[in-house]
Amino acid sequence: MSHSPVPDEVRRFILTSIPSVPYLEALLLLRAESGRAWDSHHLAGRLYIGEGQAQELLQSMHQAGVTSRRDDGTCTYAPSAEGLAARIDALAETYAHNLVGVTDLIHSRLDKRAHQFADAFRWKKGGN
Repeated sequence: MSHSPVPDEVRRFILTSIPSVPYLEALLLLRAESGRAWDSHHLAGRLYIGEGQAQELLQSMHQAGVTSRRDDGTCTYAPSAEGLAARIDALAETYAHNLVGVTDLIHSRLDKRAHQFADAFRWKKGGN
């Protein structure tokens, strides 16, 4: 794996659409096994996460237009727009060659949000 720069389009997609590494892993798993119907139990087992977190991931991906929900409650990979599928494909290709760069971007996004949250509680000097 090289540490080539993450392409700008993929960088924007990560920063605007990929909230966590587990979300990324779930997204890429569903893409890789696109013919399979997923429920929280099976996704949790494959990603080594709790069923509650797996259910949240499936719900988030459904709301983002990445999956479609079947009558039995399972989800299948079915991006709602061709542009979305192409962005996910580009992300998968980039991740395959630059895992560190992609995960660093996700973590930098999380770090920024944590700092913004902490700043909201920072006391101002002078008693304000």
